[in-house]
Amino acid sequence: MPTDSVVHQLAVRAGNKLREMRLFLATAESCTGGMVATAVTDISGSSGWFERGFVTYSNQAKTEMIGVPTELIDRHGAVSENVARAMAEGALRNSRAQVSLAITGVAGPGGGTETKPVGMVCFAWSNRLETSAETHVFKGDREQIRVQAAAHALRGLLDHIEKSER
Repeated sequence: MPTDSVVHQLAVRAGNKLREMRLFLATAESCTGGMVATAVTDISGSSGWFERGFVTYSNQAKTEMIGVPTELIDRHGAVSENVARAMAEGALRNSRAQVSLAITGVAGPGGGTETKPVGMVCFAWSNRLETSAETHVFKGDREQIRVQAAAHALRGLLDHIEKSER
């Protein structure tokens, strides 16, 4: 299971890759509450590759800060790949970054349903040309789920930017 040190190591790797490619990152986080942005800004020199982070915990914040359509949230729920995609694209629209990641999920211990259980997290990554999204269900307590989600988002970011490099 990933730890805070794993998240830090992934943030360092992502930062090195972003710096090398001369790209800036924007984040849009819900259930992780800014954990990725914190891991990134804990790194000295991250201002050279991190543009900004949005913590859009409420549905209203998702709409007001990054332009996620209310109808999309009403139709699919905040925890959906559709909303994760809109969050990633909205983070780019509202920043000068070239790549973004988004995280929205149910960290627990409450809030889960039969169709969206505790531990279900939706992710998206965007580079202004392409947006990809996926869903994972993590096991553990609230903190463990959040750390696993942050680590997964950073791994996905590395995959996304390395794929665009090819």
